[in-house]
Amino acid sequence: MGIPLPVEPRATQTKRELRELRQQGKVPGVIYGSGMTSPTPVTLSERDLLPLLRSHPNAVFDVAIPGGFTEPVVISEVQRDSLTGKIYHVDLHKINMNEKLRTHVHLETVGDSSGVREGGILTVLMHELEIEALPSQLPEVIEVDISSLGVGETILVSDLTLPAGVIARSDADMAVVTVLAPQKELSEEEAEAQATEAHEADSRSKAAKMQEVKTGVGE
Repeated sequence: MGIPLPVEPRATQTKRELRELRQQGKVPGVIYGSGMTSPTPVTLSERDLLPLLRSHPNAVFDVAIPGGFTEPVVISEVQRDSLTGKIYHVDLHKINMNEKLRTHVHLETVGDSSGVREGGILTVLMHELEIEALPSQLPEVIEVDISSLGVGETILVSDLTLPAGVIARSDADMAVVTVLAPQKELSEEEAEAQATEAHEADSRSKAAKMQEVKTGVGE
């Protein structure tokens, strides 16, 4: 069972009609996907939608599709006004609960880093992870435990502990979070650049060691 998401059928199409809908606190949207011959225009209440986007952005929702049955959907895209940030349009993707989905899930750091306690600078390099899982196994967030992360150390995608049934589709060698050595007046941009450079240097070092091993085997 998904989270109930009320929708209403929508006949409005013109820019003026859609603008009036938004002024009434409603959000235009469409439902498309598995088993549907064409997208179905709908309207959602902004008051209902906003808290769900904040608390359950990757959840499976139950929607009563106009003219059909209650079906599972996920929110595939949210368009916002570039100036006000208000929701402009929503795409709802009707899914098959027996087919895996690819989506992005928020990463959340947990724990007290030993490197930070020593004065290091915690730098988060990835905020979302691309994953694949059955709709019923989609997590709300994926936790990144930084408790044992020391100064100069990095957590990669391959180091993450994923929930059962969840597969990471982001590059396994991508750096998620690192702890930099303390420096004076280090801006956020400089810290991120330094973290990326440190990760690339570490990768080059590992590649060189692997090459040495291969060379040694042939001798």
